[in-house]
Amino acid sequence: MRPAILIHGPTASGKTELSIEIARKLNGEIVNADSMQVYRELKVISARPDEEEMADVPHHLFGHVPASERFSTGQWLEQVRPVIEDIQKRGKTAVVVGGTGLYLLALTEGLSEIPPVPEDVRHEVMDILKADGVRGLKVRLQVVDPDAARRIEDNDRQRLMRAYEVWLATGKSLTSFQSNRSNPVLNPDEWLGVALTPPRAKLYARIDKRFEGMLMEGAMEEARELVRLNVDPDLPAMKAHGMPWLSAFIRGEINSTMAAENAKRDTRRYAKRQFTWIGRQFPFWPRIPGADLKTRMRVVSALYKEVDR
Repeated sequence: MRPAILIHGPTASGKTELSIEIARKLNGEIVNADSMQVYRELKVISARPDEEEMADVPHHLFGHVPASERFSTGQWLEQVRPVIEDIQKRGKTAVVVGGTGLYLLALTEGLSEIPPVPEDVRHEVMDILKADGVRGLKVRLQVVDPDAARRIEDNDRQRLMRAYEVWLATGKSLTSFQSNRSNPVLNPDEWLGVALTPPRAKLYARIDKRFEGMLMEGAMEEARELVRLNVDPDLPAMKAHGMPWLSAFIRGEINSTMAAENAKRDTRRYAKRQFTWIGRQFPFWPRIPGADLKTRMRVVSALYKEVDR
């Protein structure tokens, strides 16, 4: 079976373009590893590949989950295993691409067996966050799970909430669960991983330009539909890049300029956290700092020849 190719990188770094080119050149099929691109209603806001981009190459696990549902890493891992196995059995290359580092970490290192967190616990932690802020939540986490508190950055609201939710729901620290992982889907000799690390100034400019393009392509209409459907704001789909600010504009709480600027700012901050994640969680993945597609292809092709022997 041909080794899988895993492509990670911050948002707007060109992962989609590279994955399609790799799939074309190496007889591959693309598998989504982005936690927002799984949601059916987030076609534009999640920067999901469009129909033209998906026309030449089979794509899997894109846009198949309703925004009204909470989709977990565990569910993704259950779904991705048979997809990759089927691609490989047919003699093709699985090209797994996405900005959700936890998906790729679970794929290659296994997943901690953490019990589901009840909705009332999620709401309790959200109330704590609203009352005490991110700093106050981290102080609480330092008491019950100091190891997790050290690992998680001060402004990483989502991971801080997750760690505290696990403790409230189970009475055990997230760290204790993470020490006991399931078997990975891909063994070390069955995959090649690369991380795209373009210059930050250029990436941030691209993020701003892309969001402006999203607004022209229907991002506001997608946000209006989710607000109309009264999707719970605590669900993951409602926290996609820009969604909280677009929703606030639709409700009349802020003007359009503030919504756009705050959305761009938050996306740039998220990209910065993704760079940090790559440095900490994937220290041995080859970096591709150049943004030119031909250069990226040459690097991936050379690396792939070494593992596909």
